[in-house]
Order: sequence, then C-alpha cells, then structure tokens
Amino acid sequence: MDFSELEKNRLDKILKMRERGVEPYPTRANVTHTTQAALQAFEKAEAGAEGTPVEVTLAGRLRSTRPMGKVTFAHIEDGWGRLQLFLRVNEVGHEQMQAFQEDYNLGDFIEATGVMFRTRTGEATLHVHSFRMLAKAILQLPAAKDEVVDGEVVRHATLADPEVRYRQRYADLAVNAEVRDIFRARAATVKALRNFLDDRGFLEVETPILQPIYGGAAARPFVTHHNQLKQDLYLRISFELYLKRLLVGMIDRVYEIGRDFRNEGVSFKHNPEFTQLEFYWAYADYLQVMELTEQMVSHTCDQVLGKRTVVFDGKEIDFNPPWRRLELRQSLVDAVGIDIYEHPTAESLEAAMRAKGLKFKPNSPRGKLIDGMLGDFVEPNLIQPTFLYDYPRDISPLAKSKPDNPQLVERFEGFVGGMELCNAFTELNDPLDQEQRFLEMGRAYEEEDEERHPMDEDYLRAMSYGMPPTGGFGMGIDRLTMLLTNRRSIREVILFPHLREREE
Repeated sequence: MDFSELEKNRLDKILKMRERGVEPYPTRANVTHTTQAALQAFEKAEAGAEGTPVEVTLAGRLRSTRPMGKVTFAHIEDGWGRLQLFLRVNEVGHEQMQAFQEDYNLGDFIEATGVMFRTRTGEATLHVHSFRMLAKAILQLPAAKDEVVDGEVVRHATLADPEVRYRQRYADLAVNAEVRDIFRARAATVKALRNFLDDRGFLEVETPILQPIYGGAAARPFVTHHNQLKQDLYLRISFELYLKRLLVGMIDRVYEIGRDFRNEGVSFKHNPEFTQLEFYWAYADYLQVMELTEQMVSHTCDQVLGKRTVVFDGKEIDFNPPWRRLELRQSLVDAVGIDIYEHPTAESLEAAMRAKGLKFKPNSPRGKLIDGMLGDFVEPNLIQPTFLYDYPRDISPLAKSKPDNPQLVERFEGFVGGMELCNAFTELNDPLDQEQRFLEMGRAYEEEDEERHPMDEDYLRAMSYGMPPTGGFGMGIDRLTMLLTNRRSIREVILFPHLREREE
C-alpha cells in the first residue's frame, strides 16, 4: 500500500506502541455494555432512590477529543450510538494520559472502563478509570463536517461523493449513521415479510442458483461453466419454475427470499444482482394475491416504520389498503390514446404508435410494443400504490388466460413511486397450453432477445403430474426498501452495488 505522510505517522505510532510492550491490535475485548445499554442502565439508576453507581466497559471508534490541561473530553461511537468520555490525569495517570494524547487518533477503536455520571451541561458521560487500544486505524476516515458539542466545534468524518461511498461502503457505514439506519430498515423489512408469510402457513425454501435452463422472467441470464459436468449453467433470473415444481409435490404455500441475477442494464432501479421475494399459493388467484399483497406491504410498513405513509422523492405515499386498481388497456387509453384491443397485431399497433408520434423499435413483437408504452407513459405516473391488471398473453408466458378473453391473462403488476414493485399471476397450470406458449415465445423473439423464454421440458413434465390452480407473486426487496427509506437510487439500499471498474 502507498501511504501518505499522515498515514506513515500512524504507522510509526504502531511501532512505538509495540516497542513499549503495548499491542495496538489485542486479541480480545472485554465489553460489558453497548453505548445504548450503558445509557439505559444509567438512566434507570438515576430514576431509582439508591442511585447505585453504574460501572461499564465500552468499546467503539474514537470520534472526537478535546484535551483541556489535566482533563480530556472525547466521544466514542459503536453500532448503537455515541457516548462522551471524561479522562482525568488523577485517575488514568500521567503516562496513560500522555499516551492518549500522542498515540490515539480519530477513527481508532478503543475500550474504556469507568463509572457513568452526568456533566454540568447534562450530558451522560463515562468517567474513565482505564482504557486501551483495540484497533489502530491507519487510514483517516474521509472528508469532514463540523458539529457543535457542548458549545465546542468538533470535526467528524463524513462522505458525500456517491461513487466513493459505494466503492468504499465500509467507510460510508463507519462515518454515516444514516446509512447504517438504511440497512437496519432493510433487515427489518425482510424480517417483517418473512414473519407475515410464516404466520399464514407459507414454507420458506431454497432453490438452485445455478440452473441448467433459466426461466420464470424476461431477462438475459449470466452464463457460467461447470468444469466437472462439462456443461454451461445459468445464474437464476427467477425462482418461479422451481417453486412451482414444489406445488406439484404438495407443498401448497411456499416462498423464497434470495438473490436473482439479470445480465441487463444498470439504472436507479436496476442492479444486475438483486434480492427478490416470490411466493406461490395453491388454490388462490390473482385477485386474492392482490389482497394479500396490500396486507403484506402495509404490515411491513407497520413493523419497520410504525406507520403506513411514507415520503418518497418529495411525495407522500399512502400504503393503506385498498390500493387503486387500473386495467392495463384503460391505462394506455388514458396515457397515449391508443386502445390495444383495436390493434390485435404488431403491424396495426406500430401504425397507431407512428400516428401518435411515439418512438418504438420497428418489427418488435406486439407484447414488447405494449410493454414499451407502459414503461414510458404509464409507469412514471403511478405514484400512489396501484395494481395494473389484465396483461396481453404474449408478454406473460406463465400466466393463465382470462376465460372470457384468451388474448389476455390474469396478471397484475404493482406500481408505487413511479416504478414497478411487484408482479403476480394466476399461474398457468395446463401443461399443453404451457408447451404451446414456450413454442410461441421461441418463434416470436430473436435468439438474443431477453424476452425469449426457453423450453423447460422438466418443468412441463412436473406440471403434467398435475399442478393445482395457484396464485404467484414476485417483489423486489431492494425497491421496497427504497420506498420505505426514501432513497431514489437502488445503490443506496444495496450494501455493495456493482460498479464499473475504475480506469487508471
């Protein structure tokens, strides 16, 4: 590593500490309380009649130091909060006080033992009797902002450049408590979803990440090679076809929360690796899944935020059921003045789009033209939770046709904040119809088209044993977290998002 003069100075302190027999990276810590637990214990003691002294041993990063002659004030921060330290030469000794002032830097992890008290300004503080280094920081945490503590200006590290924050997420987390809160909210979101489904009799399972045939979504897969088997495999783009195999095996309510991988573009709402929830519910249809979705997301809001309204991108969003329901056909009539029922072929729809001055890729399949209009003109305007329902058959190869109109399927997508949140069907369970759909998709789309859906003969075999009528659902955990934490970029809610390699 190439160190700066400041970093070399810290390295020199490590050598000098070791020369004195002080290990700057000891093997063990002796922590008794988090900062939060110490404050709670102290406040409880204050409220009691006896006022029993609260002695604790804390550990955390050194955030500030203010030497004032024979005393020094400092702050440490752990994953639970921040607490002030008070060191006086009478208790810690001249040698230790000198070591603290000379060897310790902001960002170092330290351990401190003492008794809790409250300063004249009212701040809960640890009166330190002893302390030691737990881990010396060689690199200085980046950037800085000023904060006033007890009337004094104290400098703290922070990060502002988003790309630096994503590339050095460890530093971002270390200096930005707000970022740590995002990922606590994300964990709470997953926990709330899991508990909701568990309480309703759904079984959580794990399905293969490496698959011989990709399927269950319209996306380009990542390809890898298994040396022992001498065959190409695909990172899954969806759990769907494996989870539905379990319905054949008499597991009537099943779900998975895990990673999917799609070799597609990166944007504020797309990352090649993302977290998905999918569930499948035997003997239910897409209307029942709509109701369950409303209940599940509003329950998650209750558990994570304690309320069902959020502010996202400057707009207040209300997750309380019932959500708005809007027929896909009507949404396009309202948005662009085109009735897709009047244009049953791609050629007819192209002509209508051309007449309206809409841009499109010539010779695209009809379903792709419709999907493009939805993405450009409908989705960005769906701010409040909305279910768009009844999709064209040719962009929904795994969904069941509507009995009164075989060109449509019982499918809905949920939109919130101008982006898709979830996708659900009444699942196709007729193996003969499913085989025909696979064949149609293979003919209609070019080899490299991400909408092309490969034939999965084993899935057809499973379905041929009999699959019950089923409602299925998929939702992006990352996007739900974006909504609940008011983050406009998916990179803000993924700990280590994919980034292009830096050009040296």
